Amino acid sequence: MSVAVDRPRSTTRDRSRDNDVVAVRVRKHRGPRARTLIQAAIITIWCLLPFYWMIVTAFRDVGYTFDTNPLPSHVTLDNFKTAFSTELGNHLGRALLNSLFIGVCVTAIALLVGISAAYALARLDFKGKSFIAGGILAASMFPGVALISPLFQLFTDIHWFGSYQALILPSISFVLPLTVYTLTSFFREMPWDLEEAARIDGCTRIQAFRRIILPLAAPAVFTTAILAFISSWNEYLISNQLSSAATQPVTVAIAQFAGSQPHQEPYTAVMAAGTIVTIPLVILVLVFQRRIVAGLTAGGVKG
Repeated sequence: MSVAVDRPRSTTRDRSRDNDVVAVRVRKHRGPRARTLIQAAIITIWCLLPFYWMIVTAFRDVGYTFDTNPLPSHVTLDNFKTAFSTELGNHLGRALLNSLFIGVCVTAIALLVGISAAYALARLDFKGKSFIAGGILAASMFPGVALISPLFQLFTDIHWFGSYQALILPSISFVLPLTVYTLTSFFREMPWDLEEAARIDGCTRIQAFRRIILPLAAPAVFTTAILAFISSWNEYLISNQLSSAATQPVTVAIAQFAGSQPHQEPYTAVMAAGTIVTIPLVILVLVFQRRIVAGLTAGGVKG
């Protein structure tokens, strides 16, 4: 003999009420997401428009330099030939090698000093720690234009004017504060237990730093290296005053471009050179964007 069991049945009104609740939740989540996407699209377009116009002008014929057509028109590669033309005095190839050499040297030295300084500020207790941190911050705020005259006099007296040393050392002074503060914030958030465990296992402080802390700090170090290289690559003010024809970087070389006609401003050639200089940096950031984001956010959350 079977016994019937009463089971609660959902009525049409209940199902309708549940559907309404789901629809309201979807609308609540869809609204902020749509606003975020619209804001991100506006910011992206606003930032990329100058770069897009630079590329369009770089491929445009000289006779149509001031054409207001937003689409590529009168396309030619002559502007890139002019940018590399040594007959006109445009030594872009040599300037690219100079910028690469200066950027690599500045980045390597800044990381070597910055990693040690950041670790000391974040993990060690010593007298004058706050004073040193404040001095680094003050150095980052010091205007570069105020250093041109004393640096010019100093490097002239020691016969360094126009040399690579005169371009590398000032760039380090601007890049080093960024390196120290970026890495300090990361080292402070790393758990002390890892270093203490390594010390218990017999490692010295230097060995624990080299074998444990430094590998874990790789994302932050990688991010700092990219930011330091970009900062050195884009430096112009001091390089314009302290470089010679043989050591000038791309920023100075582009500013001194000459056109095919006397008293002609070679806008299209400058845009072509700017495209050549900018595209490698864009590719570098796009390829390593995950590491950059990981490095920038690694020190923001406590473990």
